[in-house]
Amino acid sequence: MDALSVGVVRETAAGERRVALVPDAVGRLRDMGLDVWVESSAGVGAWFPDSAYREAGATVVTHGVLYDRCDVIVAVRRPSMIGLWPGQVVIGMLRPFGDPDFAATTAAKGVTAIAFEGLPRTLSAAQPMDALTSQDNIAGYKAAILAADTYQRFFPLLVTAAGTARPASVLVLGAGVAGLQAIGTARRLGAVVTGYDIRPEAREEIASLGASFLDIGREIAADGSGGYAAALTADGQRSQQDGLAARIGEFDVVITTARVPGRRPPLLVTEAAVKEMRPGSVIVDLAAGELGGNVEGAKAGQTIVSDAGVTVIGAGELAAEMPAAASAAYSSNVRALLAHLVRDGAMAFDLDDEIQAGVVITYAGTIAAGTS
Repeated sequence: MDALSVGVVRETAAGERRVALVPDAVGRLRDMGLDVWVESSAGVGAWFPDSAYREAGATVVTHGVLYDRCDVIVAVRRPSMIGLWPGQVVIGMLRPFGDPDFAATTAAKGVTAIAFEGLPRTLSAAQPMDALTSQDNIAGYKAAILAADTYQRFFPLLVTAAGTARPASVLVLGAGVAGLQAIGTARRLGAVVTGYDIRPEAREEIASLGASFLDIGREIAADGSGGYAAALTADGQRSQQDGLAARIGEFDVVITTARVPGRRPPLLVTEAAVKEMRPGSVIVDLAAGELGGNVEGAKAGQTIVSDAGVTVIGAGELAAEMPAAASAAYSSNVRALLAHLVRDGAMAFDLDDEIQAGVVITYAGTIAAGTS
């Protein structure tokens, strides 16, 4: 029997420089009895040339050959579904939720779709596979670095012969993985940092990093599941927006990180709140994407300077701007997931398995997981 073949596609989304597997993972997959095929130039955006994959034991081929020959296609973002054949498996951050057409079309093709977005993130056995967490960690770090680079004053307190520069005041909205990493990084850069989240347990998490918790003058709390906060009611959203608007003008930098895969991000920073910020202030919106963002008027992939002189950066795919680190982390997640799915050199599907029940979106011509 031929070995199970895993194919690594070249990402085609604008600005996407990550690759799903790095050369270091090739030998480990081969030790599992897998053949690794790589589309030519798949790793160049993350500084992994084709020669590095060949040296590691992978076969470098064209896109067409990869799709024709590989049993499993691995990608960072949803790859082209054209050319996939029945029984083939595609693995990646596929954005399945809120897009039932994707699941229906994929099931009709007989393709098995496995999406990291469905991983039960609170399950300890799933943590090595948690691509959303690994990429959010990088995005949170990069957000603080980007904010410091954009803000045209110092982040730390500096005392010099020319005078004293006060430290920047930074507000991070959302204390999930990205938010906590942004808080920690901004603190290491010397800023005075405040955090905010509607989850009650977030107060201690924020304090553990040496940051203050923002009091917006009203009780708004929402426990969620799967590592996300529950959605607020319309009245709760308005109350939250009003409370934040009354405080946001106090800060030099605001980093927003609240998002849920497949759903519109909550609007946290209104246009009126932006107008209250001082000229030269910076906002980095990590939730900015096709469905909107946390900041009113933010545009994915764009930097906008408001009439009031506030810079708003729509940075929904910020991990892609650290492609080497992001690819290495993502590659580890892919390798861990494959190790969970492969038995005796073949894919072994068991939808009673808690991890598989979450990540397997389509299987054997049917929709296996909810995508609404």
